[in-house]
Amino acid sequence: MEIKVLGTGCAKCKSLEQATRNAVTELGISANVVKEEDIVKIMGYGVMQTPALVINEKVALTGRVPSVAEIKDLISKNQ
Repeated sequence: MEIKVLGTGCAKCKSLEQATRNAVTELGISANVVKEEDIVKIMGYGVMQTPALVINEKVALTGRVPSVAEIKDLISKNQ
């Protein structure tokens, strides 16, 4: 499973990355969590608000930092 955190490096983007890593650990799954900061690549996903979460190349969330529980739910639904 590949999970991408899209964002230019702001505090919310960093918070989403850490919460995502925590969710993966809590779920006990094998996932590659990548932070994507290249604005051209971010725009390639059609994302207009960051931070955003992409799970297996599908945009799952944009524009806010969800709770770890919500991230776990998104990961489970998009496996």
